[in-house]
Amino acid sequence: MPPIVRGARAAFVFLTRIPLGGWPYRPEDWRWSTAHFPLVGACLGAVLALALGWLRDGLGITAAAWLVLAISTLLTGAFHEDGLADTSDALGGAYDREKLFIILKDSRIGSFGAVALIVALGAKIALLARLDAAAPMALFVVSALARLPPIALMTLMPYTTRPDEAKSRDVARAGVAQLAVAALWTGLILAVAVWMLGLGLPALARALVVSSVVTGVLAWRFHVRAGGITGDFLGTTEQLVEVGALAALAWGVAA
Repeated sequence: MPPIVRGARAAFVFLTRIPLGGWPYRPEDWRWSTAHFPLVGACLGAVLALALGWLRDGLGITAAAWLVLAISTLLTGAFHEDGLADTSDALGGAYDREKLFIILKDSRIGSFGAVALIVALGAKIALLARLDAAAPMALFVVSALARLPPIALMTLMPYTTRPDEAKSRDVARAGVAQLAVAALWTGLILAVAVWMLGLGLPALARALVVSSVVTGVLAWRFHVRAGGITGDFLGTTEQLVEVGALAALAWGVAA
């Protein structure tokens, strides 16, 4: 089976806790897994959107949003949230590049990481509550959209984690081909949201602009502080793009 096809299964194995097996995976399988990250996001988003719609009818949108985010962390193993916490501790607590990488490898969560998680999760719940009836559609959209920018960073920036410490170096070898396939997946998913789920073009444009700005600011910050990216930085990018895209979709929605 060619790596581009087998990479789809590897993508689900890498990003989720869903027991799909398929081991062992070759380095090229892992590299091509990145091309399918938006597809994984769309599948997760679809499951979460269905759960949110069902729970919202019985519990109200706020309680439903809390429970759906809990389901999300179970499905992904809090994979991206862990990156956000580690990155926040490192960027907030390190005064030089060497100390930054030491903090990144520390499994403990510090004050910066704890605050970042609280703010990110709280923002998602508040934004989903504001979206209300449109929240399931928004969750589906941002779950896919937010998994494209990390692939762009992999393609454009050097991977700075030392080889002996890098757990995801094969995944981080994504290039232009993987980015192109991921962009095609994202475009297809967004087209479905526009034509079938009621996503308006102005809202989509806002989400794309905000996602690009958030990604650009983070890329600049990662370059200045670390000279490139790490796996934790990629998880941070996914989380903050989710928040930004949700905010863009919620902008102007009647309270």
